[in-house]
Amino acid sequence: MRVVVLFDLPVVSAKNRRDYAAFRKFLIKSGFLMMQESVYCKIAQNITMADSIVDNIRKNKPEEGLIQVIKLTEKQFTKIEYILGSDKSEVLNSDERLVVI
Repeated sequence: MRVVVLFDLPVVSAKNRRDYAAFRKFLIKSGFLMMQESVYCKIAQNITMADSIVDNIRKNKPEEGLIQVIKLTEKQFTKIEYILGSDKSEVLNSDERLVVI
């Protein structure tokens, strides 16, 4: 079973940024891995462990912002499709940037 946490926390004030950083560090210390920005995932052995993880998130949530938690079975998690776009780079990868003095 997997527990996926999606969050949208405000970063307007200095306190908001500290809360964001503290929540993110809490997730990492709790064993969550980043899937993408503001989306973290952790493996749970069973539904009881998943519920315990969710309770722990509730205890450590920041005062403001939105946190969403999804519990997925391993079979559901493996059906996630990863669709990648092309990567843009400002660096020219040719001899056009070569300057001969």
